[in-house]
Amino acid sequence: MAVKKQPEQKPKEEKRASNHDVVESISKKIETSYGAEDIQVLEGLEAVRKRPGMYVGDNGKKGLHQMFREVLDNSVDEALAGHCDKIVVEMYKDGSISVEDNGRGIPVGIMKKEKLSALEIIMTKLHAGGKFGGGGYKVSGGLHGVGVSCTNALSEWLTATVQRDSGIFTQTYKKGKPVEPVKQTAKSSKTGTKIQWKPDATILTTVDMDRNLVKYRLKEIAYLNAGLTIEFIDEIEPEHNETFMFKQGIVQLVEDMNESEDPLHKPIYFHRVREDMEIEIAMQYHRGYHTNILAYSNNIHQPDGGTHVSGFGQALTRVINQYARKMNLIKEKDKNFTADDVAEGLTAVIALKLENPSYNSQDKVKLVTPEVQGATNSLVGDGLLEFLEENPGVAKGIVDKSAIAQRAREEARKAAEAVKRSSAMDSFGLPGKLTDCVSKNPRECELFLVEGDSAGGSAKQARDRMTQAVLPLRGKILNVERARLDKALDNEEIKALIAALGVGIDVETGRAGFGDDTETGGKNGKTSHFDLEKLRYHKIIIMTDADVDGEHIRTLLLTFFYRYMKPLIMHGHVYLAQPPLFVVKAGSNERYYAATEAERDQIVENLKRKKFQVTRFKGLGEMMAEQLEETTMSPAGRRLVQINFDPQIEAEIEMMFSRLMGDKVEPRRLFIEKHAKEVTNVDWHY
Repeated sequence: MAVKKQPEQKPKEEKRASNHDVVESISKKIETSYGAEDIQVLEGLEAVRKRPGMYVGDNGKKGLHQMFREVLDNSVDEALAGHCDKIVVEMYKDGSISVEDNGRGIPVGIMKKEKLSALEIIMTKLHAGGKFGGGGYKVSGGLHGVGVSCTNALSEWLTATVQRDSGIFTQTYKKGKPVEPVKQTAKSSKTGTKIQWKPDATILTTVDMDRNLVKYRLKEIAYLNAGLTIEFIDEIEPEHNETFMFKQGIVQLVEDMNESEDPLHKPIYFHRVREDMEIEIAMQYHRGYHTNILAYSNNIHQPDGGTHVSGFGQALTRVINQYARKMNLIKEKDKNFTADDVAEGLTAVIALKLENPSYNSQDKVKLVTPEVQGATNSLVGDGLLEFLEENPGVAKGIVDKSAIAQRAREEARKAAEAVKRSSAMDSFGLPGKLTDCVSKNPRECELFLVEGDSAGGSAKQARDRMTQAVLPLRGKILNVERARLDKALDNEEIKALIAALGVGIDVETGRAGFGDDTETGGKNGKTSHFDLEKLRYHKIIIMTDADVDGEHIRTLLLTFFYRYMKPLIMHGHVYLAQPPLFVVKAGSNERYYAATEAERDQIVENLKRKKFQVTRFKGLGEMMAEQLEETTMSPAGRRLVQINFDPQIEAEIEMMFSRLMGDKVEPRRLFIEKHAKEVTNVDWHY
């Protein structure tokens, strides 16, 4: 989960124009002639530079990292083809980055039709490469052929170095255009490719690579390709250098994800091959309540699932029910388990490799290849049934857990319905402790979740009653990482929060496309108990004290939102308020606020010889209403941090919540020790 500062500005009064005014304004801009001379043709990679969002997602952080992924995917494809066992990624002080592999090397020979080196064609032409049926690759992640050429187009400069055919060949490009022809610079008996580039700051809004995202992707690739060594070198901060290699591949990924859980058995692993498709499955149940299914095709993560996840879910539900009835573990009169029942406490990785996959979009977040669903259902079903029959002890444990989940899920559904009738609500269906706003337009409404009645009182006085609502929370809500939802819904603060937001509660597992209506009793993992369209406030602002207790409350609330209201985070509705820690008073009228000690010191330094007084706030309740409004609640002067969910780092987020909020102390201690040096201010760190 990532956070970013949300700029706040005073809303401007908008003047609405009539339809006649709009048409007349547009008409004035249309020239009387429209001919061939008005048609513009973008040559080469100019289209990519003109519209980067069409090719890499956007011209910001997402696009910057997609440029890296496109180059990395080419090296990984060499590993998939069995020609590469080591990849080196390096970040340099000049802002450039390189990816080097020991694969076959990009072909450098002259192509007869184009009369140019194959290297130059690949680097400068869209839809050029060895992944279009020419026999270069059987399976690949970088399928669309726009990858490395897009990285080249959006780079200030790029240098390609290839070792093959007993030589070292290089070519440099500036803004996608070759500076000189491909040339041989030396002899070599090795093979491989190195691409080094510097992102173009005139096109991209940011050129600073996030080393954590880079390292996460490298680690993920290492998990998915057992035995592949990936080395990360950071010239800027060498302490971040790291090498990833996992002999057991996705089995180790499942084990690491369940590090903070209490597993029921050792990971189940099987590998099946059918014609033009092969699948690896690693799965393990634990005694917890949350489900985590990670799905990949050709090393690309599908956070939105797809046909391989649907097939897996159908097989899991069918086989566990079939085994349970065969062994008389489910009585004849009892209902079958649903997909949600058999998914509780399951961590699984689906790693699929296939020719010509189809995705719903260029960023490949969902696999839509139709035939994959049936094939996955069959292959997973065979492998899982074989395992259960050979391991009756583990099988009974899984069935027993599914039965407990079935009973608890029904209780959770009843509890979710009961929230609407809770005694905590007044006659209007809202919690009695909620001080609501006047406006009923969710787009302009904000809900402040405030720590304690004292701060709640100040917030009620400081708010804009037209658009800002306040819900005081007494004490710390239940840690839902350690409790099933039916128990969580007994918590009065959680019930009040659910009622205030109006969206209901997601009592299902939150998985994407897990099973179908027939197998699951639901609609592709969706549930009628949660409806984002009914959200009453489009900004949910967690406002707690800037101390350790405040941080704990924030984390508990974020855990609850992530586990049971994830769409609120995914759609950017959750924020953290940033109240100041210090106020610096100079004279009778001057007042300055500081969020950190560094800001405080800078203010003091700027005051020079003036007399001043520094006061540290102990909590929000200590602030006068005027101060709270000025610093934390008014859009004109406040600071907000928006909580963002990046589905591409789903496994890392899962492990973070599990380690920080789970039952086991040792993983939490190790996590804190590992990241302790990154904290610059214990009271104020995001």
